[in-house]
Amino acid sequence: MVAYEAEQRVRVPALRASWLRQTFVHWPFRPEGVQALVPKRLVVDEYDGVAWVGLIPFVMADVRPPGISAAVPGLPSFAETNLRTYVRRRDGRDGLWFLSIEVACSLMVAARAVGAPYNQGTLRVSASGDTVTYTGSRRTGGASYRLVVRPGDPIEPTARDVWLTSRWRAYTRRMGLVWETPVEHEPWPLADATVEVLEESLTTAAGLPAPLGEPVVHYSQGVRHVRLGVSRPCLPGPAPSDRA
Repeated sequence: MVAYEAEQRVRVPALRASWLRQTFVHWPFRPEGVQALVPKRLVVDEYDGVAWVGLIPFVMADVRPPGISAAVPGLPSFAETNLRTYVRRRDGRDGLWFLSIEVACSLMVAARAVGAPYNQGTLRVSASGDTVTYTGSRRTGGASYRLVVRPGDPIEPTARDVWLTSRWRAYTRRMGLVWETPVEHEPWPLADATVEVLEESLTTAAGLPAPLGEPVVHYSQGVRHVRLGVSRPCLPGPAPSDRA
């Protein structure tokens, strides 16, 4: 069972930040279609017999590197959007696997050093009335999105809500190794949300097949005490049949 609260303390963070105005759009997929896009040393996690892929746009704010108690001067808030799925190591340790990460800040692209699939682009998050609009286009072209959501009432999370939103480590691949990055923050305050507009080509660009059904959508005002730990290799090099 996925934990609602952080599974570990990140005592020496590599980065602190706030994740704000976050929307979770999750589609169900056949597990084999998603498994083909992750290393074979990781197993796609399932809920109700299907794999889930999330389109997760948000605002990154209050970014602070190690030893800095306040946000970095000159570094404004910026938009980021993750396309992710959920995986487990063979020993059962669960986490995120990013299929792509769109970002409006060039400094974040440095995380490619541990295999995070960052793509720099033009991204925007705006609120008007009772809707929130997210737009983005990859600098290299070929992938973009426009999402308009109407946040609803706060909810008491169900087991599936927690499973879809609460993960406490991310896996990436670099130099033939799988790396693990721990994360700690307060539980997500979740609300219902209605999609008004959803146009995107990120899933196609990632190589995903058509989903099995309509998306499940949540909204959150965000979390303000995010602590990302140091990334470390956690699994040996890929099997000969792993994707490059």
